[in-house]
Amino acid sequence: MKKYILLLFISLCGFSTFACDICGCGVGSYYLGLLPEFNKRFIGLRYQHKTLRTHLGPGGKTSYLTTNETYQSAELWGGWNLGSKFRILYFVPYNFNERNSVETKGQKSGLGDIALMGYYNLFSSRNTVNDQLLVQSLWVGAGVKVPSGKYEPRDRDVLTESPNNFQLGTASTDFTLNATYDIRLMDFGVNVNTNYKINTANKYDYRYGNKFTTNALAYYKIRIAKTLTLAPNAGVLYETSAKDIESKKFAVDVSGGYSLAILTGLEANLKRVSFGVNYQAIAAQNLASGSVSAGNRLMIHTSVAF
Repeated sequence: MKKYILLLFISLCGFSTFACDICGCGVGSYYLGLLPEFNKRFIGLRYQHKTLRTHLGPGGKTSYLTTNETYQSAELWGGWNLGSKFRILYFVPYNFNERNSVETKGQKSGLGDIALMGYYNLFSSRNTVNDQLLVQSLWVGAGVKVPSGKYEPRDRDVLTESPNNFQLGTASTDFTLNATYDIRLMDFGVNVNTNYKINTANKYDYRYGNKFTTNALAYYKIRIAKTLTLAPNAGVLYETSAKDIESKKFAVDVSGGYSLAILTGLEANLKRVSFGVNYQAIAAQNLASGSVSAGNRLMIHTSVAF
């Protein structure tokens, strides 16, 4: 049974070979780090800040026009445990997009695409190893993203040689496969999250490329008092996307690619209240065949369990 579980988890991670939008920005990024500590339910807010720089010229050539884009989101998120085996997570983002270049400037804000994810606890265990407590769990599941954010086809028609990222939503119903594994020996632990996003074509015949995201975090719990726990953490985040498809058959050159980021963060739990900050420093990338570069990212979150 244990061998079967391990093979299943490895197979989920193997989706990376299939490589939506430019990694980590624009209209779709489902980074999931360390969840707040909760027994039944939690609700909270997440703030994310991301940037892109695009260098494009006539025919897609680089070094002609530089465009700087900033993507910010304030996101309502939460979780609900249904007994000991089932868990639901939800994400309701409100996006703030900004684009600046020598020739154009633009801003847009509004509701983004709402996502819902369901998980099943494949196994959980608590054992003693050399008088030390070893705790581990594996959750697997699937999710759906609904087209609640506004998509403006005119932006794609006018800026055909730029990534189709400057949207509040994708106008498509998309699906995710998810897995979360956590193992902890006393106060030291490792957390791994994997997400594969399957995108469908919207009514404008544009389909964002499928996207694979995985991150691994090592953390250490420091108990300051009976009610306060700090968990500094560090790790890596890898994202890869296939190219977008236009008119059902044409691959979009200024799309797809991969990025690798180094993660550092801190989580704090005070009774029922949690707070966290996460910084993602880009270590390597190749986005849109080298014409796009992603900047470092920041995420801050707070939540309350009830």
